[in-house]
Amino acid sequence: MTTLVILSLWTALAAFAASRALPEAASTAPQAAPFLGGGTPDTHAWSRYHFRPYTMTLVFVAFEMEMMFMYPWAVVFVSEGPKALAEMGMFLAILSVGLLYGWREGVFAWE
Repeated sequence: MTTLVILSLWTALAAFAASRALPEAASTAPQAAPFLGGGTPDTHAWSRYHFRPYTMTLVFVAFEMEMMFMYPWAVVFVSEGPKALAEMGMFLAILSVGLLYGWREGVFAWE
């Protein structure tokens, strides 16, 4: 383990030293500009992406967390009984808040 860490640090330092030692290539103005058919971009790259897919991803993760906890809970439910049932009810209530938020944001309205 320590050998791997030392080797990684040595490689990073060697790459840093090599980048400092080599002269930078002088680029002309067209080479330094971002590639977009020779012109400058009109909009920022992040302005094209909508937040809706990320909200859908959060809802998907919430359901995956539910399934991850329900399988072991089924084993514990046999020994614990009503206490485990109440805890799972609270857990599902918290997840349903996330589901209602996604519904309000229009995540489930496919366009």
